[in-house]
Amino acid sequence: MRDAADRWADTWAHGWPAKDSDGIVGLLAEDGVHWASMFRPYRGRAGLRDYLRECFDEETRPAEVWFGEPRVDGDTAAVEYWAVTYPNDQPLTISGCTLLRFDHEGLVAEARDYSHGREGRTLPPAGLID
Repeated sequence: MRDAADRWADTWAHGWPAKDSDGIVGLLAEDGVHWASMFRPYRGRAGLRDYLRECFDEETRPAEVWFGEPRVDGDTAAVEYWAVTYPNDQPLTISGCTLLRFDHEGLVAEARDYSHGREGRTLPPAGLID
């Protein structure tokens, strides 16, 4: 599962700024679920694609993103991240952690995202993110 977790972090780190929905969606199992928050589940690949479209459509500049090294235990992983996005050309800093559970093929069966947002561009503190 280490490889699956590393692949997830790397794909998001490169795919988010590039708005690569296909690459990111390909990480999710067909029947997987992505919780953008605990109140917003996006089910299956079509659901995740809808979520990404919502986010990417409002971002007017490429996001700046940093991902930490995944912490892996069995079929689960936790990955911290930091991002500066530009919805409607205004900087928004997001600090978060995604909890992942992988299936036997190394695809994401469930992703739960916990994040905090703050207006403006704030870089991650030294040592927080690799």
